[in-house]
Amino acid sequence: MENKYFYKTEVEWTGERHGDLRAPVLPNLQVDAPPEFKGHEGVWTPEHLFVAAVNSCFMTTFLAIAENSKLEFVSFSADAKGKLEKLEGRGFIMTEVVLRPKLLISHARDAERAGRILEKAEKNCLISNSIKTETKLEPEVSFAGDETRQPDHDVLTAQEQR
Repeated sequence: MENKYFYKTEVEWTGERHGDLRAPVLPNLQVDAPPEFKGHEGVWTPEHLFVAAVNSCFMTTFLAIAENSKLEFVSFSADAKGKLEKLEGRGFIMTEVVLRPKLLISHARDAERAGRILEKAEKNCLISNSIKTETKLEPEVSFAGDETRQPDHDVLTAQEQR
């Protein structure tokens, strides 16, 4: 298996604070600064893309681990929220990304194992492992005919898990 991979993107300024983000064989994305930094509403921002990178990496890592673990599930979704703060002497920093996956499993007996697989996915997400930002996992695991529940263990941050 190859040990090095390269991912290329290009951005071109298109006026004001707008740009076109491109990558080979992918659709272009219009990007802008967020409204709080004199950008425009309704356009992807670097801040959204940062949080989306963590969230989508978590999902793909979970899917791989769940498949390898033969975890049967009905649905998976996750929302993520990044906190951008201005820190003295450092400027604006994305200090935290909270991942809130919702997993509907096929069998009640798999609830604890599903929670462990979600934790393992967060711990092994290459994006989370590549950034300084603290990531927190707040999972919900449910199964047909039962209430949504939290796994029976504490919410751990990625830095605590490593």
